[in-house]
Amino acid sequence: MLASGKRSLRTLPKACLLGPTGARLWADYVEPVPGFAGAIDFIHKLNIPLLYTVKPEGCRSFEPANVSWFPSHLKTEFEGPGFRYTEKKFISWDDCAVSCQVWENTGERDLVLKLDTDSAKLQVREGGGFSGVFDVPQYEFRIRTEIESNQPELVSGLVLSPNGRVELIVAAALGIEGADGEDELRRRAERFTANESGMDEIITKQQSDYQSWFDRTPRFESSDPLLDKTWQYRWFVLRHNLADPRWGRLQHPLFYEGRSHKMSKTPFEPKGWEFSKMIPLTVPMHLLEARWYPDNALGKGVMSNMKASQDDEGFYRCLFVNQTLHSYANFMGWAAYQYYLVHRDIAFIREILPSLKAQVNGEGQKLGNRSDKLLTEYTHNRTGKEYQPSYWYFHQFPKDIKDPNTFTPLKRVDRSVYHYLNSTGVTRLCEALGDAEAPQYRELAGEIRCDILNKMWDADSTFFYDLHYENDDKAFVKNVVGFYPYWAQITESEHDEGLLHAFVDSEFNTPCAFPSVSADCPVYQPEGGWQGHFFKGRNGCVWDGPTWPYTNSIVLDALAAESKRRQHTLDERFGYYLREYAMLHFSNRDLKRPYLVEHYSSQTGEALSDEVDYNHSYYIDLLIRHVAGLTIEEKRIVLDPVNISLDYFYLSGIHAAGHQIDVSYSKQGGSLPQGYTLTVDGQIVCSSERLARMEYNL
Repeated sequence: MLASGKRSLRTLPKACLLGPTGARLWADYVEPVPGFAGAIDFIHKLNIPLLYTVKPEGCRSFEPANVSWFPSHLKTEFEGPGFRYTEKKFISWDDCAVSCQVWENTGERDLVLKLDTDSAKLQVREGGGFSGVFDVPQYEFRIRTEIESNQPELVSGLVLSPNGRVELIVAAALGIEGADGEDELRRRAERFTANESGMDEIITKQQSDYQSWFDRTPRFESSDPLLDKTWQYRWFVLRHNLADPRWGRLQHPLFYEGRSHKMSKTPFEPKGWEFSKMIPLTVPMHLLEARWYPDNALGKGVMSNMKASQDDEGFYRCLFVNQTLHSYANFMGWAAYQYYLVHRDIAFIREILPSLKAQVNGEGQKLGNRSDKLLTEYTHNRTGKEYQPSYWYFHQFPKDIKDPNTFTPLKRVDRSVYHYLNSTGVTRLCEALGDAEAPQYRELAGEIRCDILNKMWDADSTFFYDLHYENDDKAFVKNVVGFYPYWAQITESEHDEGLLHAFVDSEFNTPCAFPSVSADCPVYQPEGGWQGHFFKGRNGCVWDGPTWPYTNSIVLDALAAESKRRQHTLDERFGYYLREYAMLHFSNRDLKRPYLVEHYSSQTGEALSDEVDYNHSYYIDLLIRHVAGLTIEEKRIVLDPVNISLDYFYLSGIHAAGHQIDVSYSKQGGSLPQGYTLTVDGQIVCSSERLARMEYNL
């Protein structure tokens, strides 16, 4: 259902995107040539320009071609001068780059086909194929590479007579020198090249192997094709960004924030920021989504890597295989608790809980102060929202925001809300384990909540604001994080009007809601940059007006939770904004072109970045908890759906708290039971004629 035509980078139209990824190997993009050339990566960003290609004598271009993208493989058809070829290529989970090609000689002369590779790094091996290593000094490993083909003559030149036809299968197996032996890598490659049944069976098996991961995901179907397709795409985004480096500091499975290309493309010398590493800012969102996948090893891997990144002060830090970088604000303690509610792995929670406590304690000590329990951010990009205008409010938004004398550290709303959530998550996990420290974390969470409500709320303008780190003066900039207290569900009725700013056209209800800062901010700029100066380039991250899926998912979560608290009076608005958020997942709002990126113009909806299939937000969790209405608590299942005017929906295959759970709704009945139904372990345990709140004790 996700299949489309050619998917390419907006900033590099010639590039072709590839869906499947290996545990370590993937392609940022591939060139439109037979084989694997382009920007190939292994564990982290590398820009390997060429693994191999098949060159027909006398042809330099394979465009225009008919390219079809599938999540499991890429198909290309091209007719050139005197030949015609079809290729299907993919990367297997065990890190083999496989190309299955059919060549036909349609000319009157012999056609010579030759297998080509990087001759400086890979050498011809006896019996055909290539062998060698790519040096990766920045990550302190070498990539052992073995290339095999089903036609050894390709190395010197395979001659195809007029009207001749040949099937070529080429596979490159990549591993780490010293850990993955040459013989083992050759066996991996030969699994494809020695397949006597031919390329059709290879592709069929790849599709089956790739699909097997998705066969275990829950199923959601509804009367709205937009929601359904976005659901499928978001599971693809998770699988596409799943990695298992098993090397150095990254010993466990994890999800990358992205695999695309906010770096230079210089071969073997990528420069700039990359997303193919562990980034603590993103990990909690990965846990919210991945907890609904039945394999508990994924979440355990994610949390184990986070634990491995933790410094002596308790901060989780970005992690490469050979080094740690800076930390980022995150709600790891809360996400770990949400993961526990689904998987109930007490033994692992007992193992990870000291790390979660250390985060709460360490951040409180390092970023806290004597006057309250709010946290101060001293480096503006550490909450993942760099250049938000509130940091420069007290210097009247200067033109030069690089000048450190104009920057003011702030007690941040987002940092403080995360601190509250983490303290609450640790409290609940302590209670589940019978840990005697639960009361102290519960007390801390209560103090943080009171300080957020009493200090950050402004009754006159009805909004939550960041504060000056020394005197608690409010920075009167409506950042999108002003909605975070509603997400954390810590507000009271006196704060109800604050959420309504999301619906004001001159503030957050821009044509592409919700901008990172209110549109009435003096330095609001929907395309980023700062006061017309694009100092980070056209695609740079500047949180002064563009719209981010990251914060959209949080605002939507807040909106749904508040609608339930307010007798579902905001259900219709949630349905509208949820669908608008879903539309961001498709290029030019075309459901045939799945293409989620990092941020968008809040006025036009134009994609401002090109980090395709970007994994820094959540959607699956929103549909499960708010559209289907399913929440798993410690001792009960709660159904409380937000009514977004669906005629029907069906959520099945949820494995949580040791039970299999299905939820369905149908106005008219038919293939589904009429009304709203909760099924646990095959038995209907709750039902209602309409969408309504229901509970079932576990």
